[in-house]
Amino acid sequence: MKFAFFMMPLHLPTEDPSLAFDRDLDLLQYAEQLGYDEFFVGEHHTAAWENIPAPDMFLAKASGMTSVIKLGTAVVSAPFHHPFELAERFAFLDHLSKGRVILGLGPCGLPPDAKLFNIPPARLRPMLEESLDIIVRLLESPDPIDYEGKFWNLRGMVLQLRSYQQPRLKLAMATSGSTGSLDLAGKYGMMIFSPSAPAPLPALPFREHYPRLKAAAEKHGYEVEREDTRIATFVYLADTREQAWADVEDSIKRDVHDYFFTINTRGGWESSPEQPDEEITPRFVAERRRWIIGTPDDAIEQLEALDDEVGGLGGVMITTHEWVPHDKSRYSMELFARYVMPHFRGHTADLKREWKRTQEARKTDTIPVVLGTNLKDEFPAGGDQTNLHTNT
Repeated sequence: MKFAFFMMPLHLPTEDPSLAFDRDLDLLQYAEQLGYDEFFVGEHHTAAWENIPAPDMFLAKASGMTSVIKLGTAVVSAPFHHPFELAERFAFLDHLSKGRVILGLGPCGLPPDAKLFNIPPARLRPMLEESLDIIVRLLESPDPIDYEGKFWNLRGMVLQLRSYQQPRLKLAMATSGSTGSLDLAGKYGMMIFSPSAPAPLPALPFREHYPRLKAAAEKHGYEVEREDTRIATFVYLADTREQAWADVEDSIKRDVHDYFFTINTRGGWESSPEQPDEEITPRFVAERRRWIIGTPDDAIEQLEALDDEVGGLGGVMITTHEWVPHDKSRYSMELFARYVMPHFRGHTADLKREWKRTQEARKTDTIPVVLGTNLKDEFPAGGDQTNLHTNT
């Protein structure tokens, strides 16, 4: 199972943005130190809170500060860019990072952004599909391509430098489980990001996302693995569940009611259009979105349940929010890395087994006991302890 972060980011518009970006980069570096696999960054141009407009520039700086962690976008709004420029810039970034780039593409998830670029909502999805087709052709073809589309036309265009990863860099897209988006992702052998809150019908249930993706990929000559899927959710951990909620509850209410209600008219946080705003509490939102707020044991329990529901988690993508001071964000990341990731990677399985065996042996008196031995007497200070052994 892979473990990743998704950073929109989300910063208060009242603070110094340069310092906020420094904190973002610090979290990315710390994620690598702790053994996380990937770090994704979004693209936004309006509304002030989500204030990274060029994720490729941010990740270019991050690539020089890291060496192993994969660096991705979640997502670049394809309709805002010429597809040749996207293919070229991210192929270049793939070289700068020595093959660590994942290019996540989408139509646009922030309504004020689409309005800024004067693109009608109905055009966003068709533009994504056309852009994606062009980008894949450019990344895969060593020869110039021609393309006649509804939104872009290319004549003899070719990348002078294709991606470091061969045959091309990895692509990704977000999906709520619609057959159209899963088929589109499979058509190009892409990764998928699915939100942890299940979408209503006609979206497919989580268990059917990967089979549908895999079937579509095979139809078009690509191979995808279960590890090409991610479930995105929010995770905040503390030493106790009570402490975790005390840390984040007020900030969740602030962001949901002050920011998300403003940009997206409640944006699906509610259970029905008739639900009063005051009922959309932090705990209601967390339960509805299946966020994980509590202890490492809580995280393990909830992820195991999700793993069973999905039929095998390929990976988890943790969204970042500045709901707590920076040191607490880092501590939550550390708790997850110390206790949750090794549980699912199997790194603590041997230790847990042997400790259980030791406990059972003590109960049955099968552990040898050294009686009447004082190690200080046998090995005085400075003495040779190389032959220390247990008498049986």
